[in-house]
Amino acid sequence: MYGSGGTALLRLLNLTSPQLPIGGFHFSQGLEDAVERGLVHDAASSGQWIAGLAEHALGTLDLPMLLRLHGAWTDRSPALAWRLSTRLIAARETAELRAEDRHLGSALARVLVEHGINEAKAWVGHGDASHAALFALAAMRWDICATDAATGYLWSWCENQVLAAIKLVPLGQNAGQRLLGQLIQRIPEIVETASGIDDDDIGIASPMQGIASARHESQYSRLFRS
Repeated sequence: MYGSGGTALLRLLNLTSPQLPIGGFHFSQGLEDAVERGLVHDAASSGQWIAGLAEHALGTLDLPMLLRLHGAWTDRSPALAWRLSTRLIAARETAELRAEDRHLGSALARVLVEHGINEAKAWVGHGDASHAALFALAAMRWDICATDAATGYLWSWCENQVLAAIKLVPLGQNAGQRLLGQLIQRIPEIVETASGIDDDDIGIASPMQGIASARHESQYSRLFRS
């Protein structure tokens, strides 16, 4: 029989599953433009791009904010969760990235309402509903600790980016699995670093992603949403 830890693990797997109906696979986060311009062109450059963003964007913005959001929900402070989510949305560098975050947040809110998490109702369709805010709410309600939630969140993002690279570069399935294996080795360290970032140091250092995302908004031919 599973204990509470086993149930929490299964809930985390559910929350990070590609089958979760929130549409994370629709977005490339600038990768499509990077491929078109030749910045990403093979497995090695794909790995450098994805790992770089995992460390210098997700690891310094999304994960520190998710950890704080988890704390806000644990402390039963929805007002603080709103403020943190608003700050996270505002930190997105392009209209495309803001639209993606709002879409994922609102879609996840609808899923959580179906799971009986009533706190999510107010977030459905709200302009400040970030993905991390609703992910943290689900983690809190399902007894997933903050560190495990951050690990799962980053893993899910990495998996979606590798799947995008497989389609765009293109890469073979085995190359994609090797990339995921390399990212797995880095994820624990990125999460650990994120847990020690001070409030004033939260932010991103990935200007190429911002440029790529802005260019993707008007890219002539696209596989992924803008």
